[in-house]
Amino acid sequence: MDGPDDFILVEDDDDISPPDELLPEATSKSEKVALGERFSHLFKGISSQVEAVKDRLKPRMVDVDAVATLEAEDFSLEIDGVYTFEWPLKGMDCPDCAAKAKRATQKLPGVKKVVISATMGTASISIDLGAGHTSRVSSLLSSLGHEPDLPWQRIQGVTATGLGEKNGVGRTELRQLLTQVPAILNVRFEDASVELQIVPNLEQKLTIELENGLNRIVGTTAILKEVQNQRLDSGQWRLVSSIPAIVILGIIIVANGVNENILMSLTLLGVALSGWRMFFDAWGGLKNKELGFQLLTSLAVLGALFGQHWSEALMVSILVSISSHMEESALKKAREAMQGGLDRLPRRARRATEPKKITGISIAAITTSIRQAVSSQDEPIEDDNMVPIELLEVGDRVEIRSGEVVPVDGIVKEGIGSLNRAPLTGESIPIRVTNGDDVHAGLVLDRGPIVVEATAIGVSTRLSGLIDEVRTFRDRPPRVQATVETFSQWWVPIVLIGAPLIGLMTGDIRMTLLLWVVACPCALLLAAPVPHAAALSTASLSGIVARGGDALEAAARIDLALLDKTGTLTSGHPRLDEIRTLKGQTRDSVLRLAAGLEQRSNHPYAAVILREAESVGIESVKSLKDGDAGVEGTHKGKKVLFGRKDWLIREGIKIADDLLTGLQAELGLSLLAKDGKAIAAFTFIHDDLRPGAAEMIHDLQSMGIAVELLSGDAQAAVEHLGKEVGIPPMHCRGEIDPEGKAMWVERRSQGRRTLMAGDGFNDAAALAVADLGIAVGSGEQVNLDAADVLVPGEDPRAITTLIRIAKRTRAIVQFNIAISVLVTALLVIAVIMGITDNLAVGVAIHELSAFIVIVNGSFVAISGNRFSLVWSVFQSLFNDYLEALKLLTSKPIPPEP
Repeated sequence: MDGPDDFILVEDDDDISPPDELLPEATSKSEKVALGERFSHLFKGISSQVEAVKDRLKPRMVDVDAVATLEAEDFSLEIDGVYTFEWPLKGMDCPDCAAKAKRATQKLPGVKKVVISATMGTASISIDLGAGHTSRVSSLLSSLGHEPDLPWQRIQGVTATGLGEKNGVGRTELRQLLTQVPAILNVRFEDASVELQIVPNLEQKLTIELENGLNRIVGTTAILKEVQNQRLDSGQWRLVSSIPAIVILGIIIVANGVNENILMSLTLLGVALSGWRMFFDAWGGLKNKELGFQLLTSLAVLGALFGQHWSEALMVSILVSISSHMEESALKKAREAMQGGLDRLPRRARRATEPKKITGISIAAITTSIRQAVSSQDEPIEDDNMVPIELLEVGDRVEIRSGEVVPVDGIVKEGIGSLNRAPLTGESIPIRVTNGDDVHAGLVLDRGPIVVEATAIGVSTRLSGLIDEVRTFRDRPPRVQATVETFSQWWVPIVLIGAPLIGLMTGDIRMTLLLWVVACPCALLLAAPVPHAAALSTASLSGIVARGGDALEAAARIDLALLDKTGTLTSGHPRLDEIRTLKGQTRDSVLRLAAGLEQRSNHPYAAVILREAESVGIESVKSLKDGDAGVEGTHKGKKVLFGRKDWLIREGIKIADDLLTGLQAELGLSLLAKDGKAIAAFTFIHDDLRPGAAEMIHDLQSMGIAVELLSGDAQAAVEHLGKEVGIPPMHCRGEIDPEGKAMWVERRSQGRRTLMAGDGFNDAAALAVADLGIAVGSGEQVNLDAADVLVPGEDPRAITTLIRIAKRTRAIVQFNIAISVLVTALLVIAVIMGITDNLAVGVAIHELSAFIVIVNGSFVAISGNRFSLVWSVFQSLFNDYLEALKLLTSKPIPPEP
């Protein structure tokens, strides 16, 4: 239909006679009636056509302000509810920035939960998609100086003008229409093309909705392709613009006696070039009612300008620009080291089964490419069967070749391989896997190939769960950080108001400007988060998951370690040594009876008995129930018991001396009784130490940590094992039940800082009451909930590794806090006493202290020395300058058709 988009919508039953003013002049009333009838007939003829196309044309009739609430069926979202999105941010270089961003983001409609990590430079936002959009969150964060650190994706085969015409909207409305689609963060129109920034790591449901939303707008399958960056980002503009500002500063310094108006003009130009980002961030903070360092330095620069201190105003602006970039670069180096082995989940897999029909392949592929762009993880060699992980389903078969990382949790169906378990357990000794064995995502197949049937994919895998826990605990602020942040929330307003009062009292406005700059606690806010995050990531490389910085603080102060014997120091898999019987009993008969009693037990001895009885059979025992230290039931109407000696004595069982004569004290002992007397003695060998157990005990003692051994086994057996690993008999406690363990640990914790390590269900209470509870190996949920540290592997040396990391981290945190407080205090005293009144010097020292804190904190996770890290930061600064200048002078690449 040609002509302007003006429509008169009518219903069939409406009076559609035109008003008189629409009719041409007529000489008589009858002529007007005739003309009216002709108009009525014409309108009735087209009214049905208008109704038919009304819904299709509805977007054309929507006001710009109403684009966000389009009700047309073709543009409605098919997804609702709360979903979590996570993406990396630029410019996130201090906890104060993260706290401001979090407070501002929480005010947006639909936002349910916000986690902004300064240590990892990421935003994790839970949004109700029925009330909010990811693009709104991204826009607010960008206004605070934290744009998405993601590549741009171009929609292939369309232009902004053509796409707008297809949807009947202009560019502004088209941008709003695109930003309604879940997971789209930003939209730009570059050389007539449409480019998007999209949240990575989407779950399949969101991936499908993303594709469907784009397909509805494009009108066909939307194909995205990552484009080479041709535009300077805000950080690069900040670097480039600082170059002419430095030149202007040199001119101002050497231009003595030059007209003040010329100096003022040059300074304003230099400040505008080098300080625009600082003013932009300060204004963004003010709009969101958040005060920070950018506002204080902006006020200081403005004050210096009004005071005609031209060189100082420009020098402060340049120093803030360059130092901010250096701090961000240093944090990026630390983040790379922190990532370590956490990013081990492959993005693609080699499917060995026929692919199932799944929608969303184009967007799934592009979100996978986004992951690759922000990750350094090596991927398998591509072939025709490689697919994004999002397209796999439980039950699919995946082929894994030598040297590749396992992409899913699953069961081996074909082949024989050798797996490196280090990412999950910290143990680098490969294990053999074959048909029927379980494998886990993130492990390296040293030798293959194997075919695995997937049982868990993506976020459902065991390693993904550990990764999520590490990331969650890494961003959990310890008590020391909470104290610092509370102090900062009071300190910044005090400085903002108090500095002008001091300036008025002394009559020196420069003192106000200096105090605004030097009293900002940036370095103090970074003192703990960086080393704690680095330490938690480093610990994860050894198969240790610590629940936040408080667990590290507790580990650093431990002076008493209480260790459960079975499963922690020993393998927990005993072996049968001997079966002694009374006269009239046979080995096979008592073995069958013991197996009947143990058939429902999960005690380590039960597995040994049942395995030994496979060749002789099992007696039928009724009324089975657990006793205090064993199991009991009835056999042919008589009561039978199998358990520890002291329990049987309490139950009134008679034990013949001949049954126990000559037994070695260090062996585990269980007695079988029937009809009130013991008829057999079973001895077990279970002092098979885990590799590294003796070394771990020695290392703990060398660090000044006392060690005690706790076990439910016989006292003699516990003392024998203690002697073997260097624990005195007085520090070995045997025959102790779960309640007794918890009571003993609680009592010892009253005067000592205690660590309790155990692997069994019965250790949960003891883990909970210790200052630091460590769950080793088992992964039983009750233990994981009660423990502060999880060690999924079986190497006890992980405990000493954790303590070393914790002690090193605590020393670095203490140094960082000391240097931060000392520098700030000295600067404030120097300003108030009039020792220095140079703004540039104050800014330089202030920024240098923050830089030192970052470098020192990241050293927990970085091998080498601090000087090499500092040098690499300066190299990165130089390379960033070169890259920015190259982009500035390069010719734009025309978009592909």
